[in-house]
Amino acid sequence: MPETAQPRTGAVSAALDLFRAQGFEQTSVEQIARAAGLSRSTFFRQFGGKEDVVFADHEALLDELRDFFAPGHQDPWEAVCRASQHVFAHFANDPDLARLRYQVVREVPALREREIITVFRYERLFDDYLRRALPGIDPVDAVGFAATVTAVHNHVLRQLLRGTKKVAPSVLQSALDDVRRRYGVLTDAAEDGAESMVVAVFPRAMPLAEVSRRLQSELER
Repeated sequence: MPETAQPRTGAVSAALDLFRAQGFEQTSVEQIARAAGLSRSTFFRQFGGKEDVVFADHEALLDELRDFFAPGHQDPWEAVCRASQHVFAHFANDPDLARLRYQVVREVPALREREIITVFRYERLFDDYLRRALPGIDPVDAVGFAATVTAVHNHVLRQLLRGTKKVAPSVLQSALDDVRRRYGVLTDAAEDGAESMVVAVFPRAMPLAEVSRRLQSELER
């Protein structure tokens, strides 16, 4: 998956620095544009407003994930986890900026509300993808897995945002592997090398749509 485009980072950083120094309400678009080296019209064209600039990289990330999901993947459950890891890697790549945003958002009610909506957009994207990739999936399995992956991602990300130390990507990887085990959709090494005669043996927790997908995959080999 490609790295998130970075041209907007300067404006995001400039806006957050101003919000932190003088307050969200007291900061004007003109001040942000000036600090970022942009004209007022360019700022509005690229970001739209003060709230939008705070979440600009989320818009880029959501677009990247849509492109990532579009071609389809052999293992949809693993693809959702990879998408979550991509988002985490983006923020872990610049933890100081991520922590500054976290502090600013916590202090501004309008930004906290926007953050809740943004989190839901990731969850909905994962849910929609699973329903497309696994026809016949129980909606409860799709929304449950999407919500769990999103919640686990945010839990690990908060460890990074609330502390001063790095949080290795392997921490999230391990947590997401555990989510897949709970849903019965983590393919272990032993399973990869198993004979085809055991294809019908699945964990009780595995969603029926995943059972069907794996059976079809084995029959097509």
